[in-house]
Amino acid sequence: MAKITVKQVKSIVGRPESQRKIVAALGLGRIDKTKELGDTPAVRGMVAKVSHLVEIVEK
Repeated sequence: MAKITVKQVKSIVGRPESQRKIVAALGLGRIDKTKELGDTPAVRGMVAKVSHLVEIVEK
């Protein structure tokens, strides 16, 4: 399975609860924290929902 690395680049302070839950489900929560996840449609959808808070890191 392909992997993607997701990095949180902005804070979740002041964001709606749904966005906070998505960031937590991705395994993030602090700025500059990274997580390697499987490249699935579900993960891509979560990243798309909070694309203004996270970025996909190229290796």
